[in-house]
Amino acid sequence: MTDVVITGMGATTPLGGDLASTWAGMLAGRSGIVTIPEPWAEPLPVRIAGICAVDPSEKIDRVKARRLDRSTQVALVAAEEAWADAGLHLGEDNEIDPERLAVCFGSGIGGLHSTLTNWDAFVDKGTRRVSPFTIPMLMANAPAANIGLMVGAQAALRTTVSACASGNDAIALAIDTIKLGRADVVVAGGSEATINALPLAAFSQMQALSRRNDDPAGASRPWDKGRDGFVLSEGAAVLVLESLEHAQARGARIYGTVAGQGISADNHDIVQPDPSGAGQAAAMRRALADAGLAPSDIKHVNAHGTSTPQGDITEAHSIGEALGAAVAGCIVTSTKSMTGHLLGAAGALESVATVLALYHRQVPPTINLTDPEEGLGIDIATTVRDLPAGDLAALNNSFGFGGHNVALAFTNAHTRP
Repeated sequence: MTDVVITGMGATTPLGGDLASTWAGMLAGRSGIVTIPEPWAEPLPVRIAGICAVDPSEKIDRVKARRLDRSTQVALVAAEEAWADAGLHLGEDNEIDPERLAVCFGSGIGGLHSTLTNWDAFVDKGTRRVSPFTIPMLMANAPAANIGLMVGAQAALRTTVSACASGNDAIALAIDTIKLGRADVVVAGGSEATINALPLAAFSQMQALSRRNDDPAGASRPWDKGRDGFVLSEGAAVLVLESLEHAQARGARIYGTVAGQGISADNHDIVQPDPSGAGQAAAMRRALADAGLAPSDIKHVNAHGTSTPQGDITEAHSIGEALGAAVAGCIVTSTKSMTGHLLGAAGALESVATVLALYHRQVPPTINLTDPEEGLGIDIATTVRDLPAGDLAALNNSFGFGGHNVALAFTNAHTRP
């Protein structure tokens, strides 16, 4: 089977409106978490979030934006950047065979803003005030479908809805799509835009969110004893994946290789992870086996690391279980400490961060870790850490409500500037 390589990436996040500013923010250890500047947030128990640093409406035509949910708007912004980053063109100049081009894209919740906005319009003013675009705006496959229309994909449009594992699940599906010979190029990733009173209230009722309203920048603090939950964020990240042969034939820059995937299910609880971490460790071991890697090959893990009391401890132990003694030579980080939790887009963004860490040989820090939990057994980067010369491999973990576990293995094989 062919190798699958990364030839383009794009992002719009709380740290920046593009890939370069997002990565620079990560290396600078800068938090993107802010106080929500909306009157509706004032009565909520949680009034902080990771809001996109650049509003997508600044990059999308105003008329077009009105027909798209915010989750699709951010997806298109990131996808257009990734497509250009891969050295590809849109429209009549598109050089990719549409029947060999697919989209695999994830969302944890979908078009929530459109659902709630149009429900309010219906209740307040009746049927005639409901937008005729409501359904194509709210459907979970809207980001995938609109990206497909933008790039001209005809091989397949696939949508993964796996809670917080959706972005990584989409990349895993993209790997299969290429390796099974169904496409040469796949646009993969995830998006989410759910900063709204209802999800904030609902997550708050679950005791899942940090309530550090007086310290937004310090609210997301994975593995710190003072952590009290995750921070809800929005944004999108996209990767252009290609078969190695296709990328080489067109002389594309190659950031690295998606070498393997591992998927498992906890079968434990609809919300809480299995405290044993068995399912998480299984996903990591399966990713290693799929990639043909040994635990000692892994020099970096971008952890799911949400800043929840149980989740952080479980993952630390599952990383140790999966890597064994080799965990001592592996640098672990959680970029959610800076970005917050992008739900269905989290895995895609953290895959981008993992690829860039290998490409630049630098691991971004975990910020706000001032009082670490004891006995974690992992080496957590709290400053930018350099990776060694030579061949490199890394894992990116994503775990979602319902017991979804997805681990992806990346290497710097085939890298071509």
